[in-house]
Amino acid sequence: MMLPRADENALILAINSGSSSLKLGFFREEHGDEQCLLMGTAEGLGQQNGRIRLSGLDGTVLFELNHIMESQEGALETLATVSRKHLSGDPKFVGHRIVHGGPELIDHQQIDDALLSELRHAEHFAPLHISKSLALISRSRDLFPDTPSFACFDTAFHRALPEVAKRFPLPTRLAAKGIRRYGFHGLSYESIVHHLGSALPERVVLAHLGSGSSLCAVRSGVSIDTTMGLTPTGGIPMAARSGDLDPGVLLFLLRSEHMTVDELEQMLNSQSGWSAISGGGPDMQQLLASRNRGDIQAKLGVDLYVTAIRKTIGAYAALMSGIDLLVFTGGIGQNSEQIRQLVCTGLEFLGFSEKLDGSRVLAINTEEERQIARICRRLSRPHT
Repeated sequence: MMLPRADENALILAINSGSSSLKLGFFREEHGDEQCLLMGTAEGLGQQNGRIRLSGLDGTVLFELNHIMESQEGALETLATVSRKHLSGDPKFVGHRIVHGGPELIDHQQIDDALLSELRHAEHFAPLHISKSLALISRSRDLFPDTPSFACFDTAFHRALPEVAKRFPLPTRLAAKGIRRYGFHGLSYESIVHHLGSALPERVVLAHLGSGSSLCAVRSGVSIDTTMGLTPTGGIPMAARSGDLDPGVLLFLLRSEHMTVDELEQMLNSQSGWSAISGGGPDMQQLLASRNRGDIQAKLGVDLYVTAIRKTIGAYAALMSGIDLLVFTGGIGQNSEQIRQLVCTGLEFLGFSEKLDGSRVLAINTEEERQIARICRRLSRPHT
C-alpha cells in the first residue's frame, strides 16, 4: 500500500492493548512532537465492573460507560465511534502495540498480509497476547479500511541484546528455533529514552513497575540486558505472574500434581506473584495499606517484590560497572513513592539513598501511546 505523506496535520491513532485493558490515543504533531487530542481507556474488560472512558486534551471526560462486560474489539469500536464526534476526519495511520512478534518480527514495520501471516505463525510464543493483537488489527481494519497501519513491537527495543544476554543455557538447536531472551516493555523504555533525550547518561537502569514488571539495563541508549525472557511471564515477581522459577518446580508440578500444560500456564500467569503470596488482590496500593497495618502476608508479598527489584539493580550495577541514573516508570513505579523508597533502601553503596535524589533517581511517566504515534510518523517518512 502506498503511504500518504505524514505531515504534521496527519491524525494518528495509537492502540495499546493489555491483558484486560485497552488504551488508545489520537495524536497530531505539533512543535516537533506528538500531541494527544483524545485519550481512550477501557479497563476490566471481560469483567462485570468494566469501564470505558474517552477524555479530551485537558482531561475533561467526554464519554463514560460503567459496569460493562466488553471485549477489546468491542471497546475499540465504541471508542472509535465516540471519537468521530470530536474529531474532523478519520486517522491517516493506525499504530498497534504488539507484545511479541516471535524471532522474525523484531522491528517496527507496516502491517501487510505477509506480516499478519508471520504473526499467526508466531502465536505460540505468546498465545495470550498475539491472538488479541490479531483480533484488534482485524477490527481496526474494519473500522478504518483504507488506513495504513503499523506494528510497534515491544521486543524491538531489545533487538540488539548481546548474545550473552540473549542466549539461554540450552541446546543450540533450541536457540535456532527462537527460544531465547526477547525482553518486553520496549515501547515504555523507548518513551523514557526519548523523554530524557540529551540528558540520558551512559549507564541507566529503567524499572517499569506495574501489574506486569520488568527492568532493563541501558548503556548509551541501547538495551544490553532485561529481566523478561522468552515471554512476559519471566523476570521479577509481578501482580499475578510468577516471574523466574527453578525449572524443577515446573517439572514437579507436572509430575506430582498432575497439572496439565494449560493449568500450569494459567497458574504462572494469573494465580501467582505478589497476590498469591499475600492472599489479596493485584492492587499494590491496597497491598501496601495492608502491609502498613501489620499484615504479615502482605509484608511478605511486598518484600518479595522489592527485594527482587533491588537484587536486579545490583546485578545491573555489576554489569555496567556502576549506574548513573535509575528511572522508575509504570503505574507503580511512577506513582508509589513507598515502593521506590523500599527498593532504594539498601542501595546506599551505589549512591542511592532512602530519601530519593532527584538527580540520580527519577520517576517518569511512561508514554507508550505517544511513542507508538512517534514510530508511525517516522515510518511513514522513509526518506528522513
